[in-house]
Amino acid sequence: MQNPYAKYKQQSVMTMTQGDMINLLFDEMINRLNKGLLGLEVRDYEASNTHFKKAQAIISHLVSTLDHQYPVSQSLASLYEYFNYQILQANVKKSPEPVNEVLPMIMELKEAFAQADKQVRMGHTG
Repeated sequence: MQNPYAKYKQQSVMTMTQGDMINLLFDEMINRLNKGLLGLEVRDYEASNTHFKKAQAIISHLVSTLDHQYPVSQSLASLYEYFNYQILQANVKKSPEPVNEVLPMIMELKEAFAQADKQVRMGHTG
């Protein structure tokens, strides 16, 4: 029998709006990047590698879900590629600078998606 909490969590993810899902993905990516940075700080390179790779997996998922019928998709794909490259550089060089450079951009993009989602919701309810 499935754990009731796990079942609830799965159900809540399955009923999320697209905006909620993007917000959740960005929250998790930011969380993983911060944990990766902490791993670098304490020289736990195995942990930092694990967290950076999970952040990269989220970026790969975001890239795979882009709708290329919109011109902004190409810009987002380029931005995601840059984020991915910087995370890779941090992981390979065991240096926080590349992630510290893109983390504010990622947080800004998360906020932009949240604002766009809010406008869409207001348009649907107004």
